[in-house]
Amino acid sequence: MKLGAFSVSLSVKDLMTSKSFYENLGFKVFAGDIEKHYLIMKNENALIGLFQGMFEQNILTFNPGWDESANQVEIFDDVRKIQANLKKQGIKLDREVDEKLRAQ
Repeated sequence: MKLGAFSVSLSVKDLMTSKSFYENLGFKVFAGDIEKHYLIMKNENALIGLFQGMFEQNILTFNPGWDESANQVEIFDDVRKIQANLKKQGIKLDREVDEKLRAQ
């Protein structure tokens, strides 16, 4: 399966402290908006999203159709195809994508 760019989305208590911590590990701000309480940070092809007050737990994120630089890729598996493959393997999903909705 072609899952797309992978990142970890972290629920943080203090965006600026977290930003500073990851900058010390060599990450640089790639996208996001401090005023909107989130930043996407990048170190080579590693991506980390820092989100303050948006969700309770950390999330593994896959971005079908994007590479790690947010460029569109031509060949990727649609999330509905990935979901169908997981269900076929007997994997129970907590939440599912509405298969009637189509990518735009």
